Amino acid sequence: MTQDPILSVRGLQIRFGLRGRTLHAIRDIDLDLYRGEVLALVGESGSGKSVFTKSFMGLLDANGSITGGSIDYYPTPGCVPLHLAALKTEKEWLAVRGREIAMVMQDPMTSLNPLKTIGEQITEAVTLHQGLKGAAAREKTLEYLRDVGIPDPELRYKQYPHEFSGGMRQRVVIAIALACNPKILLCDEPTTALDVTVQAKILELINQIKEQKNLSVIFITHDLGVVANMADRVNVMYAGKIVETGTSEEIFFAPAHPYTWALLSSMPDLHTKERLLAIPGTPPNMIYPPKGDAFAARNQFAMRIDYEQEPPMFKITETHAAATWLLHPQAQNNHIEMPASLKARIERMKRSGAVNG
Repeated sequence: MTQDPILSVRGLQIRFGLRGRTLHAIRDIDLDLYRGEVLALVGESGSGKSVFTKSFMGLLDANGSITGGSIDYYPTPGCVPLHLAALKTEKEWLAVRGREIAMVMQDPMTSLNPLKTIGEQITEAVTLHQGLKGAAAREKTLEYLRDVGIPDPELRYKQYPHEFSGGMRQRVVIAIALACNPKILLCDEPTTALDVTVQAKILELINQIKEQKNLSVIFITHDLGVVANMADRVNVMYAGKIVETGTSEEIFFAPAHPYTWALLSSMPDLHTKERLLAIPGTPPNMIYPPKGDAFAARNQFAMRIDYEQEPPMFKITETHAAATWLLHPQAQNNHIEMPASLKARIERMKRSGAVNG
């Protein structure tokens, strides 16, 4: 991984029109994706993770639009960026979608055409994005099937999606994404519908492909445990904003935002008999964005200012920052610290070496 960004987002705002009302889905987000890294976007359902990344490919619903900010894509180091937020037509997006930035969706059954063979669907991407036809396209398709670990690819080439298991279907979806020869791979909860053992194999496959193809990966998940061993950096999202960003070690071993504390505390832990923590309440209705910190109503450590004023990003280290008033110098007098149970959990994680470092 280098500190050379391949994708740079600044001040991004996305809104949806809903029967005369406005949903504020993404609120003033800044993000950099570096070449060769795995960046995790973590947060509850409804936090804006998928909407945010779909904007990189022009896949927002018809009632959604980018209302502010920029998305700059750098195909090669030091080149003039392509301003993705400025693209309007489908023709403009087709130059980016797939061949530069590809996506692996969370449910392969809705991503694959049940009426076409697996071979036909991968070959379609090979022909469209690589210009190969006939025997050359077939051979390239078989190569991708081998790359993603599908046994007996000649036989599997002729089969339909319903003849594959869930894990194998997800491997096919990854093969289709790879057939586009992208530089950035967006993985939108690709292991959600899979059991734990298959999940681990898919994560390992994504990591292997990232190394082999020199890809930059954005991995979207609601489960911090899924990305512990593969992410280089983690961005925690809540209510359409990034509330904490840092390296995997910083997020797992030195979390600063109460929402990150809550996510870590809600992860299953086989080494304790303590009751699993559930985050109280529900995320706010973003048709009516809250005045202060969006997490305040669910935050047991909230102070009066959290209900009155939105916190800025406070810099902790060169790579770590969090948007919480707890980091303000005046808040230190309140002596608010992360829960003792979470401190104990972090110590266990450190000893087990369960985090990518």
